Amino acid sequence: MNLWTRISEALAALASGESLSVVFDHLRSPPERSVAFTIAVIALGAKMAKADGHVTRDEVTAFREVFHIASADEDNAARVFNMARQDVAGFEDYASRIADMFGEEPSTLCDLLEGLFHIAMADGFYHPSENEFLQQVAQIFGLPDSEFRALRARFVPDAMPDPYSVLGVSPDAALDEIRKSWRAMVRETHPDRMIARGVPQEAILMAEKRMVDINRAWEDIQKDRAA
Repeated sequence: MNLWTRISEALAALASGESLSVVFDHLRSPPERSVAFTIAVIALGAKMAKADGHVTRDEVTAFREVFHIASADEDNAARVFNMARQDVAGFEDYASRIADMFGEEPSTLCDLLEGLFHIAMADGFYHPSENEFLQQVAQIFGLPDSEFRALRARFVPDAMPDPYSVLGVSPDAALDEIRKSWRAMVRETHPDRMIARGVPQEAILMAEKRMVDINRAWEDIQKDRAA
């Protein structure tokens, strides 16, 4: 039984009246955790795209960049996405369930928020409603405000990217301390580490961009300190 078949079964349970909490309780163990993660990405991604009042083709394309969907699974994926994007109502429930499931793995929650930022910026404009949506999701996930600001700095041009925020360190920190933070983030972003956390293969696509941003931040700080 492939991923999308399991997702369809979970959605069928929801459609039949099963509560979201009951469905997610059945998805706590591997490989079903991947089903829960994927449903959350699709649901939150679709609702993220709707947060500014309309869903654009660019946002749908951005979603497909985060999740590679085989041609044989496109109908199931489209069904899930279309169900979720009707409006933004209920996104808190999805966010809360996924936060409960991955609460001891904040890196996985950060992966999900990162994908949502990617979708939000697909049309080239960061709408205030999108910012409010993402802030609420980050709060439900229990992610520090500094981490939210670091993600926003990476994705939103007007946020004036700050290399220190990207690495989660103070501008006053010693270079050795910054180097340790950079190395830790590189290790955490490695594909093998993400796979070990049970993150779906598709979510690793976002790690590639994250690695570029992390390394660029470290290079910028080295140049700044050498000046």
